[in-house]
Amino acid sequence: MAFLFSGVDHVQLAAPEGCEAEARRFYAEFLGWEEIPKPETLKNRGGVWFRCGTHEVHIGVQKDFIPAVKAHPAFRVHNINALRDHLNGKNVLMTDDDTRASEGALRFYLNDPFGNRLEFLEWVVVPGEK
Repeated sequence: MAFLFSGVDHVQLAAPEGCEAEARRFYAEFLGWEEIPKPETLKNRGGVWFRCGTHEVHIGVQKDFIPAVKAHPAFRVHNINALRDHLNGKNVLMTDDDTRASEGALRFYLNDPFGNRLEFLEWVVVPGEK
C-alpha cells in the first residue's frame, strides 16, 4: 500500500452565524480548551478553532444550520469524574451512558450550545485488556 493514515487532524462541528462568542464561552471557558488562530485566508468565514489534547476542533459557520444530534465526536478524558463535577458546577446538562461500562469505559454525553452532540469518555480498562 502506498499510503498510510496517521490519525485525525481535526474535527469540524457546525454552528449558526454569530456563534463565536458562545463557542468561546463553552469550549474555552467551560471545557478549558485553548483557542487557536485561524489562518488569515479563513477568518472571513467566521467560526473559531480550539485545541483538544493533540487534536483540533473547528467550529465552522453553516448557513441554515441544523445541529448533529446523533453523529458526534468522542473525546477521551483523563479523570472524567472531575470533568463531570466541573461541568455540573457550570450547570451543563449531561446524559450518563453505562452501555460500555462492562468493557471498561465511563462516558457521558452533552450538547454544545448549538445542539451538537458530544461524547466524553475515559477508558478505565484499556480496550483488549482485562
